Amino acid sequence: MSERLTAPAESGPSGRPTRATTALGGFPALVDDGVERLRNIRYARADRFAPPEPLPPDPDESAELQHVVVACPQPPSAADEIYGPQLRDVRFTEDCLRLTVTRPAGTGSGDALPVMVWVHGGAYVSGAGDLPGYDPAALVREQQVVVVAVTYRLGALGFLGDDAVDDGGATSVPDRIPLPLNLGLLDVLAALGWVRDHVAAFGGDPDRVTVFGQSAGADLLAHVLGADGADGLFRRAILQSAPLGLRGGRDEVRALLSRTAGDLPRTGPVAEVLDAQVRAAEAVKGINDRAGMPFAPACGHAPLPPEAGFLGAWRRRAPDVDLLVTWTSQDGSAFVHLDPKGRALLDRPLVGKALFGLATRKVTDVLFRTAARRFARDMVAAGGTVAAAEVTARVVGNPLGATHAVELGLLFPRAERWAAAPVIGPDGAADLVAAGRDLRAAWAEFARGGRSPGDVRVADGTGWTGGLRVVRP
Repeated sequence: MSERLTAPAESGPSGRPTRATTALGGFPALVDDGVERLRNIRYARADRFAPPEPLPPDPDESAELQHVVVACPQPPSAADEIYGPQLRDVRFTEDCLRLTVTRPAGTGSGDALPVMVWVHGGAYVSGAGDLPGYDPAALVREQQVVVVAVTYRLGALGFLGDDAVDDGGATSVPDRIPLPLNLGLLDVLAALGWVRDHVAAFGGDPDRVTVFGQSAGADLLAHVLGADGADGLFRRAILQSAPLGLRGGRDEVRALLSRTAGDLPRTGPVAEVLDAQVRAAEAVKGINDRAGMPFAPACGHAPLPPEAGFLGAWRRRAPDVDLLVTWTSQDGSAFVHLDPKGRALLDRPLVGKALFGLATRKVTDVLFRTAARRFARDMVAAGGTVAAAEVTARVVGNPLGATHAVELGLLFPRAERWAAAPVIGPDGAADLVAAGRDLRAAWAEFARGGRSPGDVRVADGTGWTGGLRVVRP
């Protein structure tokens, strides 16, 4: 499989090399500051455009990858302007179906600690589960939980297929083999199956598995909740700023994506696939609101029901899964700022800030808040146990406010990473560990027993204000 590095040398994660004791044998690991990381364990294998083939844990296979961050090949992200450079010292490889287990140092196979499975966001086109900005060390150390971070296929490699497209034959090619859809979703289901079957050997409790994700990661988990084959894979789910306002209604976007991408190569340089992805994404810009996140799971194709049956699938699963649904009070500000027209509002004399605020509220409501509350109400009506909360935490003086992904620095307080991100910056990064302690405790308490969080305040004197406000769905 093709791969490349983002830098000539990898400075990757640090720590003292060791062999971690598990019921499956000794795994290579890194020990640092009270936690043990077993990095880049392969949970499945897949050829390009093929479904994942689950694999059992191999104690030796990941030995050379303990200091490496592995990511699905992807184009540069425009969101780096807001979230800082996320992909330094990363190995891009199609052999990316891997997960990292982070557990308290000294954990044994019989400890049965709560398990939290992290599914990263990035609009289905960027990111990786094991990036420095998702370092769970503080959460693991403070709360005595096991965190499993999943990396899956993205963009054209994970979510562009043509077997769903019915556009009158415009995309048909004689003897062409259709590309399957929803491969990235199948990857995550395979990873959750790995957790169910094997996490006990690493000291986790397979009966107390909580999945949590943010943005596209939360949206992906919302699709997992409606997918075939998801029964029994987890007990609880935390959906953070899922763009549920963009769910469904993607036929037009998907058809144009496929038509523009053309006949993607099943072998050869992955750059050809990425070039087609960029070309296709550019072609769909502006055709409708779904074009803002063009690569996404496709309803009506395995393992998902048709759109008309999706709510029913959610409702059937609702009584079996405790849910925590959150959004941020200014989720939309990052997106308004990334749009040149939105950013220009701030330059308008007298009314600029007010107009920017109105645009932020509209985006927040349409993409996040309104749809999240509707989803929560539907799950409650179906017999589910659901908590809803608005994240109001923000860095004092930051013009983006409590924007999209601002809580990630509090959950994953890697100061040097978040200092380079305008959503937090140096002022907010200086005291991330202290500022987010109660928020991390709330997430872990939910994972331990489904306890709904109460209102949470960030720590005083940390450069942060606000917190988490529980609301009625």
